Amino acid sequence: MIRPSWDQYFMDICAVVASRSTCLRRQVGAVIVKEKRLLTSGYNGAPQGLDHCEITGCLRNEQEVPSGQRHELCRGTHAEQNAIVQAALHGVAIAGATLYCTHQPCSGCTKMIINAGIKRVVYLHAYPDKLAEQLLRSAGIECVYCK
Repeated sequence: MIRPSWDQYFMDICAVVASRSTCLRRQVGAVIVKEKRLLTSGYNGAPQGLDHCEITGCLRNEQEVPSGQRHELCRGTHAEQNAIVQAALHGVAIAGATLYCTHQPCSGCTKMIINAGIKRVVYLHAYPDKLAEQLLRSAGIECVYCK
């Protein structure tokens, strides 16, 4: 029997979490893990209690906004943000944790990751955001591309 590495195990869980996404453009899942224990999860989509994008439409699609630009036009909350918010909402300490995500975090999520005290980020798909990469390096956060 071949067992997955811990990184692969948690990335596989991210893929399942991403399947709950309500975004029309990209399905993203994130989990926060500490000491090999899953603490919280999040996926991208409209805030709790609001209509999903399949009902309201996607302003970024309508305006043909390229990936990685004009995040303020999006109604959705990113998967990483939702995972961090779930920790805060339920009183779960995530300082020193690892965030696994199907996609490399954007600069907005990276700022939250830094302020939450997350020490490691593992992702599967690259995302075009040079500022996010610079912020992670400056903060000394280990960033791992999981192949």
